Amino acid sequence: MFRKFTQEEISSQNQVKASVQRKIRQSIAEEYPDLEANLEDLIPKKVPLIVAKCQNHINLVVVNNVPLFFNIRDGPYMPTLRLLHQYPSIMKKFQVDRGAIKFVLAGANIMCPGLTSPGGSLDDEVLAEAPVAIMAEGKEHALAIGFTKMPAKDIRSINKGIGVDNMHYLNDGLWKTVHLD
Repeated sequence: MFRKFTQEEISSQNQVKASVQRKIRQSIAEEYPDLEANLEDLIPKKVPLIVAKCQNHINLVVVNNVPLFFNIRDGPYMPTLRLLHQYPSIMKKFQVDRGAIKFVLAGANIMCPGLTSPGGSLDDEVLAEAPVAIMAEGKEHALAIGFTKMPAKDIRSINKGIGVDNMHYLNDGLWKTVHLD
């Protein structure tokens, strides 16, 4: 998704009205209840909130020129990896085995066998089309953020095909974009 993302792909940046800002804050608070205590620090009410529209129907939520969240086609908001590393407990986690790490870091989708093999783990409560943090066996921080293709129980039972779409991973274009100019 963000493999070759650059600032040139941003078609427009608009400061949103207070009502839209409240709606975005409320949506983020509902999706990530563990983040609610820190939401005022992340997205202060008095600081302008910018929504940057990018190619492929991607929206970036930007505060103080720092991208914090993104969503695709009005879907759920997902934190950037930099934000997830600051607040690691806000998302449900899946873990891939060591063999999948280099493929995930190259932008590959997460296959079911990489999650169900020894070294991998799933949170059985996760439903289809839910954002999840992708952890790696033996590593402390998340290496990707993905969107589940099927419920975790189906990933475990079917154990075939793509389990999670890789949306944003370490060292992709969004990771390299620390500030928007």
